[in-house]
Amino acid sequence: MSCDGRQRLNVFTPKDPEFEARMRASFAKHGLMKTMGAHLRHVSPGAAEVEVPLSPAISQQAGIAHGGELVAIADSAAGYAAFSLMPPGTDTATIELKINYLAPAVDDRMIARGRVVKAGRRTTVTQAEVFAETAGEGSLSD
Repeated sequence: MSCDGRQRLNVFTPKDPEFEARMRASFAKHGLMKTMGAHLRHVSPGAAEVEVPLSPAISQQAGIAHGGELVAIADSAAGYAAFSLMPPGTDTATIELKINYLAPAVDDRMIARGRVVKAGRRTTVTQAEVFAETAGEGSLSD
């Protein structure tokens, strides 16, 4: 936060002008995301959104999205946000992950929005939020 309490927006310049094509090609090879029916919804330098429809295959016994599915899309959105700023020929790996669940995810689809907080030389700090969405109306799930 800045001194007056407003959050500063980070503006990033990708090291690869073809970052979006590289991200989408990488995501297309992502077995877990493919199995869950997820897709890369939006990308920009330092940001990525992953969407997955809620289905019985990824829900738990009460019919809500399984927490493992939520953390998987959050991890992927954050990872691809970092990946968007990396030079060609490099890749990402999560070194630490923490998640807080705030409400059950019961809507039509889950959307994870990942963003880079700080891009370092070797380590990039990211943040992701997962929203449950029905007909364009979203609510924070975790």
